Amino acid sequence: METVIVFVDDADYAHQQLAPVKNQQPTHWVVVGCAPQLTRRAGKWVSQSARQQWRARWCEKLFSRVTPQLAGAEDKVTTVIAKRPLPQLTRELLMRHGAGRVFDARRPKFGHQMDPVTADQPVQQRPAWEVPGAIAGLGAALVLAAE
Repeated sequence: METVIVFVDDADYAHQQLAPVKNQQPTHWVVVGCAPQLTRRAGKWVSQSARQQWRARWCEKLFSRVTPQLAGAEDKVTTVIAKRPLPQLTRELLMRHGAGRVFDARRPKFGHQMDPVTADQPVQQRPAWEVPGAIAGLGAALVLAAE
């Protein structure tokens, strides 16, 4: 049985990314839910246990939308909530479940650099002009709309 570790933070995006990966042979899917971080202002008023409860509820909603697509007749699905640095979690999962593929199906976010899921994964370098370019484009659209 092939093992595939999948990091997910958005169900719709994960469906698009996992459709070509899903094959006919039996697969053990290890779905890792990556909950978004609380903002600094909200995080300072929330206790650690409340954060864990919120993260667990958020990941359960995500898993309920992602796992039906992956669960087949001979497929096995295991869910994990990401709580520590992702490369360390990936190493632990590979040791626990044996060698397998690691697949990052997290939705890229505009202006936010995502953490790598493995130590050897290259960090995507975003251009320095990305956000100012978007602002300049919006400004140009407003000028054209005003005329």
